[in-house]
Amino acid sequence: LEYSDAHKHLVQALRKAPQTAAVGFRQTVQKLAIVVELLLGDIPERAIFRQAPLSKSLAPYFQLTQAVRLGNLQRFGEVLENFGPQFRSDHTFTLILRLRQNVIKTAIRSIGLSYSRISPKDIARKLGLDSAEDAEFIVAKAIRDGVIEATLDPEKGYM
Repeated sequence: LEYSDAHKHLVQALRKAPQTAAVGFRQTVQKLAIVVELLLGDIPERAIFRQAPLSKSLAPYFQLTQAVRLGNLQRFGEVLENFGPQFRSDHTFTLILRLRQNVIKTAIRSIGLSYSRISPKDIARKLGLDSAEDAEFIVAKAIRDGVIEATLDPEKGYM
């Protein structure tokens, strides 16, 4: 998917839109721009969420941004549960579901920086996953993708 192109076009649309009128258009484009920016692995600036005409409508997206930034899967789930209907009506829900991988990568990166050695069972507990095997698979994928520099030692049972 071409998130970079999409982001470029959304930013261009925001720049060309009237700054005082067309608030609904700006809200819609800004919501999409926030989600696409998160999908690109970037965190939107806080100033975006503080703009007077947009702050109320962007509040759920601010909560979403916080969950992604912290790599908190539990918080991400709560945001989806609480604001799912709004995300659906905004037509951003399916894009937001794709952010789960970014949340996991951020969490894995944080765990990798915090621990020199940790078991897959503990990783699964921290991420809220069902099994140590899931955690081991996710860590292996993160290592392969270059998200973290680590090694898995299945015999000794740690990363």
